[in-house]
Amino acid sequence: MTEIDYYELLEVSKDADKSTIKKAYRKMAMKYHPDKNPDDSEAEERFKAVNEAYQVLSDEEKKSIYDRYGKAGLEGHGQGGGFSGGFDDLSSVFEEMFGGAFGGGGSRRRQRKSYNYNLDTAVDVVLEFNEAIFGCKKEIDFTYKTACKPCKGTGAKDGKMSTCKTCNGQGQVHSRQGFMTFAQTCPTCGGTGQAPSASCDACGGTGYDEVKDSFKVDIPEGVNDGMRIRVSGKGNISPEGSRGDLYLQIRVKEDSQFVRHDDDIYVEAPIFFTQVALGAKIKVPGLRGELELEIPKNAKDKQQFTFRGEGVKSVQGYGKGDFIVQIKIEYPKSLNDEQKELLEKLQESFGVESKQHETNFESMFDKVKKWFS
Repeated sequence: MTEIDYYELLEVSKDADKSTIKKAYRKMAMKYHPDKNPDDSEAEERFKAVNEAYQVLSDEEKKSIYDRYGKAGLEGHGQGGGFSGGFDDLSSVFEEMFGGAFGGGGSRRRQRKSYNYNLDTAVDVVLEFNEAIFGCKKEIDFTYKTACKPCKGTGAKDGKMSTCKTCNGQGQVHSRQGFMTFAQTCPTCGGTGQAPSASCDACGGTGYDEVKDSFKVDIPEGVNDGMRIRVSGKGNISPEGSRGDLYLQIRVKEDSQFVRHDDDIYVEAPIFFTQVALGAKIKVPGLRGELELEIPKNAKDKQQFTFRGEGVKSVQGYGKGDFIVQIKIEYPKSLNDEQKELLEKLQESFGVESKQHETNFESMFDKVKKWFS
């Protein structure tokens, strides 16, 4: 690893400026950090090498020496392959990765909202198959959160907060890995350094009250299972009065006959074997009315026929999908004597054509006999 060119390590050119080098370093440090690559010795070595490269290329004097003489020229200039500087940059990388700071660098506390719930919320909306295809008006019953007035959303009795016992008010908890010390946001106080002295009696420490509500919404034509619809200003309410959005998570019931794939609709049509032999025209129930399907002679089982533009209207406005009919050839489950006689006569009427298999098998029978002669 130590013999790899520093510029290659950071994937920058030799004329790269400080800003480009720093950006490249942050990207590589996050990529190869041991916490993101547990038990990966190669990634760990690459992480060390990336830091070594940045120590040199971020320092004008060291960079100049390295450009002229390579790594050998750095000996005696404080470059021993360790972490001689650059901790501020490494700290910012760790803040992005873990939400904290690196190396016990001070007692900075993260400023965050005083309430412990998100303003945006979601509710499942179950639609019938046809409601999703053609759209509908739906009554939505939901519950939203509003800040508890006695504690102002803090969850603390009378709104009184005290120093967090988990982090001792620092807003961070520390851990050590080898020669490096890491810090991340305190899970108890969320980085504020403050925690409730006692739970609020009114809300039980949650910091919010729940309110039931309902409204009517127009579900657009063409929505599909898994889609989300945003309803502005129907979410949770903060102590200051701002309100988030409500997301409707669409769940669509399946249909017993129609199968939907994106904006295309599939349906299976049972066809009697005589219709396949003779060819036929049949009526098929489409989404918006009857469709006439012409079955050609000698059609294959599971053969598909497409009606362009007869599928679902795209919710994004890209036209309509297709309606695809897949035929399923049906045969009689039982035959009476008259039907058997008629089929036998039909078979005989084809003559040699109905007995092609006998001709094809004759040579095969002779071959098999020779195997045992």
